[in-house]
Amino acid sequence: MRNGNSGTERKAQSRLRGKYLYILTIEGYAALPTAVNITWSSINFKTILQWQPKPSGYFYTVEIHGQTSDIKRKCIRSTETECDVTDALKDVKETYVAHILSVMPAGTDNFEEPPYALSEKFTPYSQTVIGKPEIKNYTQKGSELNVVIKDPLTPYTFPNGSFQSIRDIFQHDLEYKLYYWKDQSSGKKDTTTKSHTFEVSVESTKNYCFYVQGFIPSRREDRNGQTSVMHCTTAERGIFDEYGAEVFIIIAVIAIAVITLAIVLPVILCKRKKVRAAREKQPLNGV
Repeated sequence: MRNGNSGTERKAQSRLRGKYLYILTIEGYAALPTAVNITWSSINFKTILQWQPKPSGYFYTVEIHGQTSDIKRKCIRSTETECDVTDALKDVKETYVAHILSVMPAGTDNFEEPPYALSEKFTPYSQTVIGKPEIKNYTQKGSELNVVIKDPLTPYTFPNGSFQSIRDIFQHDLEYKLYYWKDQSSGKKDTTTKSHTFEVSVESTKNYCFYVQGFIPSRREDRNGQTSVMHCTTAERGIFDEYGAEVFIIIAVIAIAVITLAIVLPVILCKRKKVRAAREKQPLNGV
């Protein structure tokens, strides 16, 4: 009978502990703060979720909810206030919402759904920022400026492991704009291309500076991407290129004067010599 009573007492104590933990958990969750100032930061499809405040005595777990995809959990029981969710957004045309859960330490959160905060909706294809394009090479030959661009890479890979570029994802939606101007001038021009190459007509006697920017014309917002590093051509220029026709005229005048002097001076000297010789041959007066 003692053993029977002892077993019954242990079960009753276990139920009481369970109820006690349940009450503590509910009370604990009710006291937990939820995330605020939730923002998405995404460049070339690498996407970071950020929020506040820093947790104290609790943790955060991020859940990514897609309209048609399964829920993905990231940064489970983290004390950080940011989470790289890139690999949870592989369907870049899907629209996602993040649930940032405020959770208790392990072992105390099995009874009640933890409180959470919702992010704004995010669609990578229409909201990721186009990063800085790389200018692979450029040349200025005569009156033609050629610029070749390299597409920025994304974190996503092909089955063979190579990284996809933004061109692989955006296809014909991606365009580039070239801004160019004469060196030391403020007059700026621009031209666009859907390829990797620009060929623009310029003045052969001038150096040019330029930079490139990717953009998505089909977007309503966030059309323009980050700008590349600025470059300037450094083609060697002759004195005529640097100073123009004025210098050519001056040099030509000087050259003509020198040539004229070289022709006229010997003639004058020759005539003077003949005159002097003729005078020397004349007899002296009175002799």
